[in-house]
Amino acid sequence: MTDPLSPGDSTEKPLIILVSSGYHLYREYLLDLVAGAAQVWLFLTQEPTWEKRYIAGFTVVDTLDVPAMLAAARELSTDRTVSGVLCWDEVRMVQTAELQQALGLPGTPPEAVGRCRDKHQTRAALAAAGVPQATSVLVSSLEEAAAAAAGIGYPVILKPRALGASFGVNAVADAEGLAAGYAEARGAEEDGVPYFDAGVLVEEYLTGEEISVDAALVDGELLPLFVARKISGFDPYFEEIGHTVDAGDPLLTDPRLLDVLTRAHRATGYHTGITHTELRLTADGPEVIEINARLGGDLIPYVGSVATGVDPGRVAVEVATGRRPDTAQTRDKVAAIHFLYPEADGTVAEVLADEAALAEVVTAHGVLAGPGQELLLPPAGHVTSRYGYLVVEGDTAADCERAAEAARRAVTVRMR
Repeated sequence: MTDPLSPGDSTEKPLIILVSSGYHLYREYLLDLVAGAAQVWLFLTQEPTWEKRYIAGFTVVDTLDVPAMLAAARELSTDRTVSGVLCWDEVRMVQTAELQQALGLPGTPPEAVGRCRDKHQTRAALAAAGVPQATSVLVSSLEEAAAAAAGIGYPVILKPRALGASFGVNAVADAEGLAAGYAEARGAEEDGVPYFDAGVLVEEYLTGEEISVDAALVDGELLPLFVARKISGFDPYFEEIGHTVDAGDPLLTDPRLLDVLTRAHRATGYHTGITHTELRLTADGPEVIEINARLGGDLIPYVGSVATGVDPGRVAVEVATGRRPDTAQTRDKVAAIHFLYPEADGTVAEVLADEAALAEVVTAHGVLAGPGQELLLPPAGHVTSRYGYLVVEGDTAADCERAAEAARRAVTVRMR
C-alpha cells in the first residue's frame, strides 16, 4: 500500500476506491475528472504509471480477487473513511459490486450487475418484464444457431454472450454466411471473461437508428446524462466509428424512451450506479440492445461533457457516495467524436498531425497507434484498428461534420 501524499496533506473531498484505471488513451480524461471531485485510491494489478498524478494512493492487488480487494480496503479503512467504490472496467464490474456490498457502500447488488454483464441474463430479465427488445436465442453449436436463425428469420445478429464493445458481433444475411458469422462470435474472447459452452446469441436484426444513453441511477431514480447517436461502419461488423451528442436532443426528455430505460433497469434489478444502455429506435419504438453497468466507452462521456457541460467524473463520484447528482446542463452545444482508420491492413510507420490546422477546428484529438503497430480492419481487427480520434463541436450536427472533415485532412497515417 503506497500513499504519495505528504503527511500534512488534507482535503474535504471524499475518498473513493477506483478498481482498475483502464487504458489511458481512452480513460485518462475520466480519472482526471474523478480526481477533481474525490481523493482517488487506486486498486490495480501493477505499479501505476500515468495514473500517479491523479491519485491519493494505490494498492497493488488482484482486481479479480474480491477477498484480496476486501482485505486491502479494510486495511485502508483503518485510518481513513472510504466513501465509495468506482469502476469502469467491463471485466471487473461484478467484482466491484461485490466489494461495494461487502463494505456496505452504495451500489447495485452483484447479481443485478451480473445480469447486465451476461447478455443472455439481460435478455431473460427483459423478456420476463415485457421490455421491448430483439428476439434472442442462446445457442451452443452451429447446428443450434442454424435452427435459431431459421426460426427468427434472416438477417440475424450473432454476438458473444459476455463480451462488450461489439467484439465478435456481426450480421448474417443468409444461411450461407452463418458458419463464418458463428465462428466470429464464438471465437471472440477476452482475459477475465468467463467462457460459456452456450456462448453465442442469435438475435433478431432490428432496423432503425442506434443510440446509447449514459444515465445515473440513485435508489432506482433514473437521470439521463447524454444521448449519443452512433456512427457505424465496416458493415456487417457494427464497428462504432463515431458518436454525436446534442445537448438539446429531444430524446433526453422523450417519455417513451425514458419509460423503456426505467423498466429495463428495474427488470435487471440495477438501481444505483452509472449505466450505458444501447438501443435501436425502431418503427415500433425504442428497443434495448444491451445494458452496461458502467460509463460509456469511446470517450462518449467526454463528448457529452463538451456538449452539455455535465461533468461525468463528478456525477460518478456523487452516485458512488450515495448522493443524488446534479445533472443540470451548463452548455448547449453539439459535439462529436470521429475515429480514424487506415484504408487497408498494415503496419504503422508514423502518424502525422498538423497541429496548427487542428487547433482551428477541433476541441481535442489523440493518436491511438504508434510506429510498428499493426492495424487490422474488421473483422480481423476491431477498435484496435484505429490510429487516432477527433472531437469537434458546433451549434449543429452539420457543423460537427464539417469540422471533422476538415480535421481529417490534418491527420494522416503512413503505413509500411
